[in-house]
Amino acid sequence: MTYIARDYSNLSKIKGFSEAMLQNHFTLYHGYVTNVNKLMESLDTLLKEGNASRPEYAEMKRRLGWEFNGMRLHELYFENMGGAEKSAPDSNLLEKLTAAFGSREAWETDFRGTGAMRGIGWVGLYLDKTNGRLMNVWINEHDVGHPTGCIPLLIMDVFEHAYMLDYGLKRALYIDAFFDAINWAVVSSRLS
Repeated sequence: MTYIARDYSNLSKIKGFSEAMLQNHFTLYHGYVTNVNKLMESLDTLLKEGNASRPEYAEMKRRLGWEFNGMRLHELYFENMGGAEKSAPDSNLLEKLTAAFGSREAWETDFRGTGAMRGIGWVGLYLDKTNGRLMNVWINEHDVGHPTGCIPLLIMDVFEHAYMLDYGLKRALYIDAFFDAINWAVVSSRLS
């Protein structure tokens, strides 16, 4: 099965994100989709040829996690943005945020603080399916830091490509723009 890059052109007029920055970001995302397809095809060929024990097979398997997660994280990120107007979490999500953090404001402070940490990566609000708890998690790069068995509800990209063109080193301004762009209906739908 071939993966097809999704169309996120609906985000082109999103406040706080220039067309140039979005187009660069979409191009990067398309590269992840392309690389996932190439790796899957190459791995399939090596497997069919009986070369699953070769070093290049092992290295491609390792690389697949990076490329695949890069593809999926970008899809989650783009899809949880673009709300038509500034909105808020629905009552179910708000109740869970309050239970986990004490208040929506405390959750937001933690999420923003996680996003402001030095380094490149991602920030995710995750639902632990085993106990229903919500937690904010730092994801180092694409393939390190994911809480196993948890559901990503809200994803924020904090690699430089997500904000440098528009905001330079002012990551906090990018985080403000991201919060203004959250599509809470999408985030809430991921809860169920």
